[in-house]
Amino acid sequence: MFLVINIIGLFVFLGIAVLFSRNRKNIQWTSIGILVLLNLVLAWFFIYFPWGRAGVQGLANGIAWMINSAHAGTGFAFASWVKPGAMDMAVSALFPILLVVPLFDILMYLNVLPKLIGAIGWVLAKITRQPKFESFFGIEMMFLGNTEALAVSNEQLKRMNETRVLTIAMMSMSSVSGAIVGAYVTMVPGELVLTAIPLNIINAIIVACILNPVSVEEKEDIIYSIKNNEVERQPFFSFLGDSVLNAGKLVLIIIAFVISFVALSDLLDRLINLFTGIIGGWIGVKGSFGLDQMLGTVMYPFALLLGLPFDEAWVVAQQMAKKIVTNEFVVMGQIKDVVASYSPHRRAVITTFLISFANFSTIGMIVGTLKGIVDQKTSDFVSKYVPMMLLAGILVSLMTAGFVGLFAW
Repeated sequence: MFLVINIIGLFVFLGIAVLFSRNRKNIQWTSIGILVLLNLVLAWFFIYFPWGRAGVQGLANGIAWMINSAHAGTGFAFASWVKPGAMDMAVSALFPILLVVPLFDILMYLNVLPKLIGAIGWVLAKITRQPKFESFFGIEMMFLGNTEALAVSNEQLKRMNETRVLTIAMMSMSSVSGAIVGAYVTMVPGELVLTAIPLNIINAIIVACILNPVSVEEKEDIIYSIKNNEVERQPFFSFLGDSVLNAGKLVLIIIAFVISFVALSDLLDRLINLFTGIIGGWIGVKGSFGLDQMLGTVMYPFALLLGLPFDEAWVVAQQMAKKIVTNEFVVMGQIKDVVASYSPHRRAVITTFLISFANFSTIGMIVGTLKGIVDQKTSDFVSKYVPMMLLAGILVSLMTAGFVGLFAW
């Protein structure tokens, strides 16, 4: 029964995208069908097929092995921080970013990543029959993250019309940065993290193509640049120094966001509990209604559509809502010690839902980045569709969780 509900849920999520589409008549259903089939195959291969499971698990183990080098660096400076049982979230999950970011940047500097991204993007465009740059940008986000991919593609964005830029903005809500994958795998199952990333990219194209159908003529279907020329002009060690500093800033930014969001949500939860407790006392009802319950009420129907039992769906709905309002690290920090005890379906659903930047703060980063790249008219056009951008991110996360959930029981 729950499998049937999971399948129905995927159709509902697609239906919501159609309902809010800017131009339903121009939706290219052949391409959408190909993309849906591709994600079904990927989810089956990574979750159910033995070779796929082994490959993803091996890659997750490889990342965990690399993270040990990051801990070695941390231990050199702060030996007491990496003793068994002493590592907190900042050390175990966030400090590895100081290794992973420079490593990715070096691959960019050596032109390895641009060639890999371009090749995969070209193949994806051929398979999905979507415009080349949209497919390329999806792969670019998979490695670099959303704002970084926008910055690298600035010359392309300046030459695109406003509707295509809106598509890119919608897709940007659904990515994660490859540089922080190492942080994720220390808190939630690594094989599910690595499964969610490519599925997110395909789902981002599906949702964006339904919400904002765009027709591109062949003469416009070109990629202007896939290199970060500014990086290539720098001497290597100067570039590496900048990369390390940027990694340090990223760690501090994430820590600041996590502390601030947890503190603000806790304060709001206390106020809501206090208020509802007083009201309950007046009307003779015991107990209170907190922030998690309030947010979970909104997401509860969607959690049920992911094939979860009623009791599990209520808890997962609260976690999904908190992720959207705060960020994925807040929820990962809360479940990292218990996620292994979840049922296989629940573990797969909540983990893959969390692997994206779909939250309120991401909207500000995307709009702000685009303001520095495109003209005022295009920027204002994108800003009008901020609610649709958030909807796109949420639908992508739900669809990724739904696809994975089909094969995890």
